[in-house]
Amino acid sequence: MYVLFVILNAVDYLEDILAGFVNEEISGATILDSQGMGSAIANSENESMPLFRSFQSLLSDSHPYSKTIFTVLENEQMVEKAVAVVQDVVDGISDTGVGFMFTVPIGKIYQMNSEE
Repeated sequence: MYVLFVILNAVDYLEDILAGFVNEEISGATILDSQGMGSAIANSENESMPLFRSFQSLLSDSHPYSKTIFTVLENEQMVEKAVAVVQDVVDGISDTGVGFMFTVPIGKIYQMNSEE
């Protein structure tokens, strides 16, 4: 089992990616609002530190916020399907800051059921 993380800076494509997951029978994902470190520094109001002022002038992030999608997938075949969905959706976007993906193997999964 694997978890696929998609850090999506081009948030306008979120719904297309989720629709593609459903079409490939990827039935669950969690979406978090996120922000990269560079964006956080560039948008910081802490002007007392010269380092932050330098970053603010260097980093004019066109994607200040992002969405982080993660989904647990049964096997490498499902990972490949999910990756293909994301790549198909963002194919042709010339912006280099669209986002990135990575996987992490899962050792065990524990259900959290309440017994009443």
